[in-house]
Amino acid sequence: MKIAIVCYPTFGGSGVVATELGLELARRGHEIHFITYSQPVRLALLSPNVHYHEVNVPEYPLFHYQPYELALSSKLVDMVKLYKIELLHVHYAIPHAYAGYMAKQMLKDEGINIPMVTTLHGTDITLVGNHPFYKPAVTFSINKSDFVTSVSQSLKDATLELFNIKNEIEVIPNFIELDKNTNDPSIPCQRSVMAKQNERIITHISNFRKVKRIPDVIKIFYNIQKEIPAKLMMVGDGPEKEKAEYLCQELGIVDKVIFFGNSNEIDKILCLTDLFLLPSETESFGLAALEAMACKVPVISSNSGGLPEVNFDGVSGYLSDVGNIEEMAQNALKILKEDDTLQKFKENALSVAKQFDIKNILPLYETLYQKAINKYL
Repeated sequence: MKIAIVCYPTFGGSGVVATELGLELARRGHEIHFITYSQPVRLALLSPNVHYHEVNVPEYPLFHYQPYELALSSKLVDMVKLYKIELLHVHYAIPHAYAGYMAKQMLKDEGINIPMVTTLHGTDITLVGNHPFYKPAVTFSINKSDFVTSVSQSLKDATLELFNIKNEIEVIPNFIELDKNTNDPSIPCQRSVMAKQNERIITHISNFRKVKRIPDVIKIFYNIQKEIPAKLMMVGDGPEKEKAEYLCQELGIVDKVIFFGNSNEIDKILCLTDLFLLPSETESFGLAALEAMACKVPVISSNSGGLPEVNFDGVSGYLSDVGNIEEMAQNALKILKEDDTLQKFKENALSVAKQFDIKNILPLYETLYQKAINKYL
């Protein structure tokens, strides 16, 4: 199949998922065309089956905001005709499904019928899409897609609750590449670089937005380190980072917390990690938790959104109500205090992660793609 993938080329979950999906599809022999405004973060190496087409948005004094949707839909039309693309897979309802629909209509006028699959990732529904300014466009884009998927049952339920959706929504969860994410036992983790031998290493990875409840991460760690020697690794960047650094100063734990900023070496950081913290207000899926679990790292998380579908309470980690810092810290200590208990949770985390291996999830997309193509035959 010749497939165009439209996504945000960022460090965020949806961009990573879309990129990894495209690369795995290419390895299975499909021809993949990434169409976006810059090269996706994880699209490091191109292959004969992987192509990248940049969407250029010309600047005109007439426009206060440059019309990306117009440029994207025009680029889609050109690439479909040039490469004989058979299917559009757009990630995010707006602006991508909206632009995809306009491209479909332009192509239809030229006698070309192309199906569009839209994948909902979360923010496009629960935050941006639910804004009154965008709600009609999001509803329209979802209903005009040929097929719609969501990354969790929780997100599907939220979409049906917030919008007047007439289309079916199929849940296809996010995935992990276990072959790539699982720590190689032949390569030792250099824990001594980050912590003393008797210290546990705890990690948080996110975009440091308010929804991630970064102060909760710091406070949970503060309670943990009062009981056992520990270090906290904060990976990522965003609006809450500076406040987090000040909070560490107030609590007197600056020497125990390391702020990395954005990193392309997540696997190396998780290799060192004993426990992952994700106390978010909500997560449509919880990809960061899954990446941790694939590296044998148990997870302490909230029970909001799609997290209970990924982090199994008492198995791969523990779930708590949003904001329950004390319980999260106590659950963390249950896992961390004894080596045998920690090892058991590490093994369980990997076992759960295996259910989300890309080799199990990718055939679901291939089946859906074929169904979409058959719709226009």
